[in-house]
Amino acid sequence: MIAGLDGLRFSHWHAEQRPDGVVLLTFDRSGESVNTFAQDVLVELDTLLERLALDPPRALVLRSGKARGFIAGADIREFAEFDAKGTIGDSIRRGQQVFQRLAELPCPTVAAIHGFCMGGGTEISLACRYRVASNDPSTRIGLPEVKLGIYPGWGGSVRLPRLVGTPAAMDMMLTGRTLSASVAKAIGLVDRVVEPAQLIDAAAELALKGAERPFRQRFMGWITNTWPARQLMAPMLVKQVARKARREHYPAPYALIETWRRTGGGIQNRLSAERKAVVKLAGTPTARNLTRVFFLQERLKGLGGKDSGIARVHVVGAGVMGGDIAAWSALKGFEVTLQDREQAYIDKAMARAQELFAKKVKVDAKRPEVVARLKSDLAGNGVADADLVIEAIIEQPQAKRSLYAGIEPALKPDALLATNTSSIPLDELRTGLARPARFAGLHYFNPVALMPLVEIVRHDAMDPETERRLAAFCKAIDKLPVPVAGTPGFLVNRLLFPYMLEAATAYSEGIPGAVIDRAAVKFGMPMGPIELIDTVGLDVAAGVGAELAPFLGLPIPPSLSTPPEAGRRGKKDGQGLYAWENGKPKKPEVPKDYQAPADLEDRLILPLVNEAVAALHEGVVADGDLLDAGVIFGTGFAPFRGGPIQYVRETGAEAVLLRMKGLQAAHGDRFAPRPGWDSPALRK
Repeated sequence: MIAGLDGLRFSHWHAEQRPDGVVLLTFDRSGESVNTFAQDVLVELDTLLERLALDPPRALVLRSGKARGFIAGADIREFAEFDAKGTIGDSIRRGQQVFQRLAELPCPTVAAIHGFCMGGGTEISLACRYRVASNDPSTRIGLPEVKLGIYPGWGGSVRLPRLVGTPAAMDMMLTGRTLSASVAKAIGLVDRVVEPAQLIDAAAELALKGAERPFRQRFMGWITNTWPARQLMAPMLVKQVARKARREHYPAPYALIETWRRTGGGIQNRLSAERKAVVKLAGTPTARNLTRVFFLQERLKGLGGKDSGIARVHVVGAGVMGGDIAAWSALKGFEVTLQDREQAYIDKAMARAQELFAKKVKVDAKRPEVVARLKSDLAGNGVADADLVIEAIIEQPQAKRSLYAGIEPALKPDALLATNTSSIPLDELRTGLARPARFAGLHYFNPVALMPLVEIVRHDAMDPETERRLAAFCKAIDKLPVPVAGTPGFLVNRLLFPYMLEAATAYSEGIPGAVIDRAAVKFGMPMGPIELIDTVGLDVAAGVGAELAPFLGLPIPPSLSTPPEAGRRGKKDGQGLYAWENGKPKKPEVPKDYQAPADLEDRLILPLVNEAVAALHEGVVADGDLLDAGVIFGTGFAPFRGGPIQYVRETGAEAVLLRMKGLQAAHGDRFAPRPGWDSPALRK
């Protein structure tokens, strides 16, 4: 029995003493598959550390009892509950106090990190004297709190700058990006990187022998946190942040910089300033909406379970979408065959796949295995062995039905057939199928490697098991599935089209494209709609318009009413509504005295919101949360606003409706409120 711990029983922590006198403190949260910090976990740790401080061991090594990772951070479910009760400050204070007690233990302490180490997990490791990490590729260390609208509040923002220097620390905290073990060691966050099997022994050895950090790391930690350095660097950091995020949209990074700039003194003074700032941020609409988005993402990840029954995938159509779907599936571990009518198309897709593999597979020795999973299949022999066939050919119903007629007889009895159509109703495509129950839409978004969402598109003859298997497949390829009805445009394109259409209309009226884009970005969209039209391609936009405009009853402006001229399709041709150079638009300068119309932002955003209300009313998705998730992850719709339905709830349905009617009076019936504005789902 370890001295000082006699008779104590813990639910989440286990302490054992090695023959060398080092105590191994194992965190294994009871009843959970991953380690997260809840209040009862912190209370137990506080009690344990208090006893160890009275009779300290030779050294302490903190490790995880979970095979998958170290610590995922705070329990976000509990965090949201404390926010609702107004007790978030007590939660943050307890975390700070417990971690500070660890930092003050009168013996060497080492965090042994394996797998994911996020948020509070990184913060508790910073409270240790040393850190050792395994070199397994799964080991990632980060402080992603900014993605929840706050910043590290359990001492992380206080300790990290003084450990690794302000530039490296701010880069981690302001972006939320994670680091591999080797990169963490390079900046001084980790002291040693070892094989997973050696992790505990290496940590114990480091605890007993100690190590001095390189002079440069110690110097950077000191010099970049002096008062003059903080006053000099803070404005530069603000400028960097301002290029990516507006202060009124995302206040957390600005608050982090300002608190660091003005706060000096001892550790308790700096912890107090950190706590006050984070508590204030936690109460903002941005933090609450970003926390809601986190839970929406977790909900999507949970759809379908784990077992898809899919191991082999066959993709028909080696264009940009089909080729990238095939490459991404191979990257994620599936055996994939890729078919098209000519070998030249397949070759182009295979070349793009090589670029993806080179970028994503960092270990050279593992790349050949990934490359081998993707095979050229001009004859379509892979159909007979496939568990899932994905069609990604031209957007013409008859062409797709003809393809299905040739493929379906060769399918295995339990194989699924999916289409990547972006707008054609599935009831129109399923006619003629012998097994429509195993047919569905699997609509990816371009670029496949970057866009997280996949719409699982239903039709009236589809088996629910088909949806479940496809959702599990999406999880296996690290995509977020949203089940949607198979009506024209499904969810994302249906909502996006009125937004893009109104932008094109405003553009045809002579409002400069740069002004239109600026208004949308100011609202919080990731890029402006004119730039988006060029990025999607005027040819694609015109095709979607022909499908959706009659369904939505919307007029099409000249720029989208007919297919574009050859060589003027947008970004892919270097010329569209904008000229493009090196992948970036060259937006004509706007005269300094130009005044944008006062209602421009509403003209752009409210058609999307209006269509969201109609889609929810018609049951395109099961509920408002799924709708918001689909639009955020499928279009990048201002995450800090929580999605279009949440935007209506927070703004007030009556207030938004009044603005809609004002637009209708000024600009015509395309702004007429769609059915569904009386729904209780739009009220808080």
